[in-house]
Amino acid sequence: MHKRSTYLSLALVVLLSAGCASKVTAPVRDGAGGVSSGMTTTPAPASGFHTVRQGDTLLGIARQYGVTLPDLVSWNNVTDPNQIHVGQTIRVSPGDSTAVAIAAPLGGGAVSTPVPPIGTEAGAVPLVREPIGGRAPIAEPTQPELPAPMVSEPPPAAVGSGQWQWPSGGGVLAGFNEASNKGLDIGGSVGDPVYAASAGKVVYAGSGLRGYGKLIVIKHNQEYNSVYAHNDKLLVKEDDQVVQGQKIAELGSSEAERPKLHFEIRKQGKAVDPMGYLPAR
Repeated sequence: MHKRSTYLSLALVVLLSAGCASKVTAPVRDGAGGVSSGMTTTPAPASGFHTVRQGDTLLGIARQYGVTLPDLVSWNNVTDPNQIHVGQTIRVSPGDSTAVAIAAPLGGGAVSTPVPPIGTEAGAVPLVREPIGGRAPIAEPTQPELPAPMVSEPPPAAVGSGQWQWPSGGGVLAGFNEASNKGLDIGGSVGDPVYAASAGKVVYAGSGLRGYGKLIVIKHNQEYNSVYAHNDKLLVKEDDQVVQGQKIAELGSSEAERPKLHFEIRKQGKAVDPMGYLPAR
């Protein structure tokens, strides 16, 4: 169960390419889209792809082209960033919806590095986030790559469909800003109820992602996930099925400067403005 929980936890890399940018510090591009000072990057090739060479790691490739590790994970449908292999083609700039699949080679002695638990992405094997600062050697694959299984999902919730509700009753402290705030910050007092904005399955519940405090991520369908950060108390666990309006947490200030709920809606891993989905009030 521990291994399964760890695997389930790892998909947050895809879900959370940014958010609460003021709280996350790392020597690579942060969740708000900025790049740490003193870092030089190489423009992405005209083809938009990078061919893996001996000694490359996914984190190193992200740094080379000035993109985030979650960007590469999302663009390439990564299953295990620690087991890419020489000669593999990796997308290093945004393209159309068709991504190059990166599957972990079977056998071959590739080195994996333990990482904090994060959640799973729809229709894919668990993802692994490469730890910052480490460089794992790349192993040659010994068996053919296997595609991820197809998963049947309900249709996505559309804008104005009425399938979303406000997760908290407080006022909006900060609105969506693609550059600096990937969701809404909603005010309140410690202990105020936090509700599921739509029905779905809990794919992450914990505090393993720095800058988000006690965090819950709910998968609603193949396209949409919702994120609830800075809670004081979590009332659900991974794999729980929740209904719309169910109390899932109590509002808090974990890894935040004041009591608030940071709420995000993610469409295919990309943050969208929740105000376009939530009912007017």
